Amino acid sequence: MKTTQRPGWTPSRLREHREAHGLTLEAAGERLRQAAARHGLSVPAGSLQTLWGHEHGTTFPGPHYRRAYCLLYETTEPELGFRPALPGESQKAEIVISDLPAPADPDADNAAAQVIEAAFTKVSIGGITSGDSPPALLRGRVVDAWRRRHGGGSPKPILVLVGGYAGSGKTEFSRFLSDITGWAFLDKDSLTRCIVERLLVSLGGDPHDRHTDLYLKEVRPFEYRCLMETAWDNLKVGTSAILSAPFIAELKDEAWFTRLENRCAAKGVDVAAIWVRCDTESMREYIEFRGAARDAWKLDNWEQYAESLQVEVSPPTAHVTVDNRLGAAISLADQTREALKRILT
Repeated sequence: MKTTQRPGWTPSRLREHREAHGLTLEAAGERLRQAAARHGLSVPAGSLQTLWGHEHGTTFPGPHYRRAYCLLYETTEPELGFRPALPGESQKAEIVISDLPAPADPDADNAAAQVIEAAFTKVSIGGITSGDSPPALLRGRVVDAWRRRHGGGSPKPILVLVGGYAGSGKTEFSRFLSDITGWAFLDKDSLTRCIVERLLVSLGGDPHDRHTDLYLKEVRPFEYRCLMETAWDNLKVGTSAILSAPFIAELKDEAWFTRLENRCAAKGVDVAAIWVRCDTESMREYIEFRGAARDAWKLDNWEQYAESLQVEVSPPTAHVTVDNRLGAAISLADQTREALKRILT
């Protein structure tokens, strides 16, 4: 495929913005025509072949196309990769935790906020320093959400992914976050288990299979899609969401996470990833305790399963790593709940 050379042109940026808006090439063409018509521009054809050429570098978009693209995606030519930025122009949309408005400040809420802040810092591996680092900003959002449950106003919503291996404690930690913040708690297994088991049976498999290619290739992608679509439904109406799922493949895939960040940024949503780290002995204990049929293969083949885990390594996309070895984070979460009760009653 021959590509057109143009100084500073990065065609892949255009595809990233389209994917961030959840559009197919056909849908992008239709939206492009609508945007141009609304603003009195010459309406581009917006054909699939033309848009494909723009995104793959075989055809440089003309001025009307470039203007229509900027109107559609509400951004600038440098951000869409058409040309280098001029002095003072932004080359990339900011994908950061939003600034926090001033919360209400009653004495009890302040005391409770300090307890929550201390707990969040203690469970995080390496601690959290002050400043504008992703862990500090996420901690600020958690504390601010607590304050707002007793006050007014609402910052822009946030999508929090809580991942970890089976039995790591991610579900309990997600519940703890939801208790504090009031954000929607969406657990993958609760949302999809019945459908997943029925689908596996329909495909001739074991309803409790979570390790064969049948599950990994034919069922798992739809399981995660259901989870994410449910999250988007909440975010669209301004409700922040905490997703509890392993997210092992997803959080290891920096390209996947970048696409998620781009989509969230396009919709005015913050995004943060939390990884719950745990030791294999504690994970096995919890898996045995919950007695879920889907864990049978893991327990029957524990040595093989445990050797496949990277328990001392966090995914590259994680903003915060929670230390739940020996159940430490969940224990601290329980202590924090009790401290809040004492303060507020």
